[in-house]
Amino acid sequence: MRITDLLTASTIALDLRASSKDAVINELVDTLWSAGKLNDKEKYHAAIHAREAQSTTGIGEGIAIPHAKTDAVKTPAIAFGKSKPGVDYQSLDGTPAHLFFMIAAPAGGAQTHLDALAKLSGMLMNEDVRRQLLDARSKEEVLAIIDAHDEPEERHKEAAVVTAPTQEPDENLILAVTACPTGIAHTYMAADSLKNKAARMGVPIKVETNGSGGVKNKLTADEIRRAKGIIVAADVNVDTARFHGKNVVMVPVADGIKRPEELITMAQDESRPKFVAKGGAGTSSTGSEKTGFYKHLMNGVSNMLPFVVAGGILMAIAFMFGITSFDPTKSDYNPFAQALWTIGNGSAFALMIPILAGFIAMSIADRPGLAPGMVGGMLAMSGGSGFLGGLIAGFLAGYLVQGIKKLLSFLPRALEGTKPTLLYPLLGVLSTGLIMYYIINPPTKWLNDWMNTTLSGMNGANIVLLGLILGGMMAIDMGGPINKASYAFGIAAIAGNNYAPITAAMIGGMVPPLAIAVSMMLFKRKYTKTQRGSIVSNLIMGASFITEGAIPFAAADPLRVIPSMIAGSATAGAMAMAFGCRIPAPHGGLWVAGLDKGHLFGFLVSLVVGTLISAVIYGLIKPKLSEEELAQEMDTERAAQA
Repeated sequence: MRITDLLTASTIALDLRASSKDAVINELVDTLWSAGKLNDKEKYHAAIHAREAQSTTGIGEGIAIPHAKTDAVKTPAIAFGKSKPGVDYQSLDGTPAHLFFMIAAPAGGAQTHLDALAKLSGMLMNEDVRRQLLDARSKEEVLAIIDAHDEPEERHKEAAVVTAPTQEPDENLILAVTACPTGIAHTYMAADSLKNKAARMGVPIKVETNGSGGVKNKLTADEIRRAKGIIVAADVNVDTARFHGKNVVMVPVADGIKRPEELITMAQDESRPKFVAKGGAGTSSTGSEKTGFYKHLMNGVSNMLPFVVAGGILMAIAFMFGITSFDPTKSDYNPFAQALWTIGNGSAFALMIPILAGFIAMSIADRPGLAPGMVGGMLAMSGGSGFLGGLIAGFLAGYLVQGIKKLLSFLPRALEGTKPTLLYPLLGVLSTGLIMYYIINPPTKWLNDWMNTTLSGMNGANIVLLGLILGGMMAIDMGGPINKASYAFGIAAIAGNNYAPITAAMIGGMVPPLAIAVSMMLFKRKYTKTQRGSIVSNLIMGASFITEGAIPFAAADPLRVIPSMIAGSATAGAMAMAFGCRIPAPHGGLWVAGLDKGHLFGFLVSLVVGTLISAVIYGLIKPKLSEEELAQEMDTERAAQA
């Protein structure tokens, strides 16, 4: 299929009148509708905006390719429009967009049109084509330019490897995988950008595309074995387990379009840490990722959180039957409350520290680290060293197993099968267990006991200061290492029945998303309609103690958002401590606030005050919408009315 089978005179809007992103989308949707390519105009329009909400389709170099795959499309088609003055399309390179190709793909139809779409994306990498299209004066001229650069189908078939004539593929072969959420435009743009740059650099490359038509040009096991490095430019999950032990560069698909030379150079750098695959997925050490320590810690924390949340909420429900309803010796005993308490505290919550330690160790040493890490975590619990001991156990077990692997690397190949099933677990568990039992647990238990005693004795200004610090920390990076450090301190204190730290951390983490939502309600004219559409979700996330709801706003305007949120979170944490709030649950937000019945009012007052402080501060210092944003607002409202 040729591109001009999809792009016809009836789907070309030669000179767009639009001056905003939303207006461009409206005009091109109207063009497709008028040409009879759509079944449902409004549904297709919504699908285009849903795709834009994932990430901008303004790919840079003056190009935007809005696209959607939906049953609102009657016939596959491409609409084209151009704007000499340019439109702010929130492009990846920050420059105005001049050329617009809107792709309409049917949901369940034949996939042959995807070949044409792939050819189009590759064609737009050519600067001459872009210049000619911008200068075109008629629809016929646009079609002639496209047709002249539309390669025959057999020429477009991707070569197994694009090779520099003076180099052997085995020496410098680079592989790549590209994938975007819809598998249409960005997937192929990134692939062509990488191939074109590799050709200019004299580097042999093969690119696998994970498009909506399936995987094309799939990498073989032999190619992976021979490759010097592998680039994964993807915004969706792809099969990375096959790249274990290779130099892997993992980046968003947009980086494959914007930074091909940098990515290829990184893929050629054999000094970079090797990729470690785990159960079909894995983590890599790329320039855009966190440090090794943080990565290992977050692997443990992320796997621990489901146990904390589930166990904590079950314990909270048990409390609702009575504060001692789970205890058969008490007057308010309830058998169902006892069952909930046993599941939540006796099982889910009891697994928290072993899971934390096990997955930290597994992040460091792969699967052989899991058993030693979990045993070390169990010993931390039984030995009284608690959460801190579990952290130490995880890193201890991980690095011990790494050392054991190196020590046993000299063994003959005949014993290779006994390493993961016998030698690694036996020696790993033994060494971790002995060090935890005799060396780590005694001083860590003393430190834990001292911390619990100190926290129990804190009152007045000291406990308020603690609340101020822990609450403020929760808003600094909203789910990052500082936020997690505050939360981890609160979790560790729970083991000693000290609920002040977790209460301060919880209320501090609730404020940012709530404050963003309230700010949008109080200062409506300073936010776009799209932003205000997240009010309800932020209210729900804030009430549920999910701080990450505020991250998109913090990422877009960190210098204003973060200080504003810290002010409110710190105030809420300090006030909660001043009111004597102590919530005996590790998670849940408002849903568990009632467990501290005597101080519920104080908790709510603290939350409201902290939320209003952050909401008002940010609302006052946030700049007004720009003229461009106001124009987009007007276009959106007109479209909604239409």
